Amino acid sequence: MPKIAASARVIRYRRSIVEGARMPVGEVAHRRWSGDSPLGEGALAGTRLAGTPQGGVRLADPVGRRRYTDPHTGVTAAYEYGTWTSPEVRPGFSATELIPSWTAATPGGSWILVEARGRAAGAPWTGWYDLGHWAAEEEAIRRTSIPGQRDPAGAVKIDTLVAPADRPLDAWQLRVTLLRPEGTADVPVLRSAGAVASGAPAPAPRSRPGPARGVTIDVPAYSQRVHSGHYPQWDGGGDSWCSPTCTTMVLAHWDAGPAPADLAWVDADDPNPRVDHAARCTYDHAYPGAGNWPFNTAYAGRYGMDAFVTRLRSLAEAEAFVAAGIPLILSVSYRAGQVPGLDYDTSGHLVVLAGFAADGRPVLNDPAAATDATVRKAVGRAEFEAAWQTTSHGVAYVIRPEAVPLPLPWPAQAV
Repeated sequence: MPKIAASARVIRYRRSIVEGARMPVGEVAHRRWSGDSPLGEGALAGTRLAGTPQGGVRLADPVGRRRYTDPHTGVTAAYEYGTWTSPEVRPGFSATELIPSWTAATPGGSWILVEARGRAAGAPWTGWYDLGHWAAEEEAIRRTSIPGQRDPAGAVKIDTLVAPADRPLDAWQLRVTLLRPEGTADVPVLRSAGAVASGAPAPAPRSRPGPARGVTIDVPAYSQRVHSGHYPQWDGGGDSWCSPTCTTMVLAHWDAGPAPADLAWVDADDPNPRVDHAARCTYDHAYPGAGNWPFNTAYAGRYGMDAFVTRLRSLAEAEAFVAAGIPLILSVSYRAGQVPGLDYDTSGHLVVLAGFAADGRPVLNDPAAATDATVRKAVGRAEFEAAWQTTSHGVAYVIRPEAVPLPLPWPAQAV
């Protein structure tokens, strides 16, 4: 999460995505299940298809009970649960990273636990790695990733399962556990689940402007810096809120987000209470910060959005989304002056890709701007593309209403 020193114009990000001169990924495959029929491809235990227009998998007849001690509050409680387990997925290449994402409803004290496992060629399945404990609100648990998971078969970096270079994965699975406090009637519902697998590096892309040249989407412009010092219990306040600020911008574009009553706790003089709400409701207590990638897309899912984390291999792939009217949120790192139009250092930042200028330069809504009026800017295409690909390996949030079609078949959706 960025900490901006106004004098030096430096953004510091606790989750560094700069790891030397890494090359961008050359192989990416995304697999998702959304709604009754696709989620019905998975194995259900104590759960059943929701059978509603929005669809999903709901907790029905719990198959077990477990006690959970929240690592951030120390409170122990009993929960009953059921599970959904995805089919085995073979990406078609040797995968070294897997990033899951999901959307869900967690009424009352219910919550979900998301896990992933993989299998290297000729090897047994790994154990299940914990990729997050998530709830829309924090009535029962604190939203959290689980640090310290590492063994010879893999490791977890916040929200990403990483396989050793000498033991890449040729298959993966997800398991989502739906839990509710014992004795309650709370019904958690998994709306969608999936993951993006990525593999071997490739030469840095230098794409040419394509179908979105001259297309700019009217995404509202919000500065994170106008929230400087607000609610410091969530990673120091607004200077750290690039990810939830971007998520709020895209939700506002789709006319979605929290109701006024949900914002009553925010100070009356706050310039944009929706940003504070997003920061609070995406905050990962273990990370700690509001930049957990799937926690942000899960937050968007609360408001009827189809939302997920993926990886794209170039701005040419991103253009397909913009041409379809879908803005993206991109994770990127750069040095001051490395990208024309961006005059500060960051070891990790989130920006909204709102479109492309007539000459093909990406048009960004950059929340690091000092004011809302200065958020939108066009930046160097080749330099930005190289920075995005060589740092986060093309991470993007896709947030859109179900009624807005994806640009299918989009290139990363190879499975």
